[in-house]
Amino acid sequence: MISELKLNLACGQSKIEGYFGIDKVETEATNAVMDLEVFPWDIESDSAEDIICSHYVEHTPMDTYGKRVVMAARDSIDFIEFKKALDNIDINAPSDGLMLFMDEVYRILKPGGKIKIIAPYYSSIRCWQDPTHRRAISDATFLYFNKGWRDVNKLDHYGLKCDFDFTQGYDIAGDWASRHDDSRNNAILHYNNIVNDIHVVLTKREK
Repeated sequence: MISELKLNLACGQSKIEGYFGIDKVETEATNAVMDLEVFPWDIESDSAEDIICSHYVEHTPMDTYGKRVVMAARDSIDFIEFKKALDNIDINAPSDGLMLFMDEVYRILKPGGKIKIIAPYYSSIRCWQDPTHRRAISDATFLYFNKGWRDVNKLDHYGLKCDFDFTQGYDIAGDWASRHDDSRNNAILHYNNIVNDIHVVLTKREK
């Protein structure tokens, strides 16, 4: 069971000094091999203080139910055992990969712990240039991971457990970074390819 203060989730080949790298593929940056689409992760609850996750959440699946069935089949030696494993899969549990990811991050972070997420911005060509990207990430995406916002918008039925405060910033393309704030902000709202990536820092609220 992993218990590290600093984690780099889905590290790929990018080693970050001082961070424990986790990825489903073993590279020079990987300290532990783990499939982040299989839940729960082999990481202690309330153990991490600082997490970095760069260019992964856009790859999370829209529906993990099929993967859970596959995992049940993998661990079953015959049809009867597989049927038992399948019966234990909660079909009413959240199955969206990003929601499950955020709930798991919430579980492993200490109260007050933070995760920095970097992802291609929804209005950038970077969002869809990679054929393995499965979803777009916008400013509003992370509202759903704040309990107060979900309560106000009557979204209890989503089944999320996580509760984060968050701040965000942008990796601005080209010379737009040096433009006047009003001009740049208007362009971000109305034009494509002004923002390359969104940078979001989420802080785990007290339970």
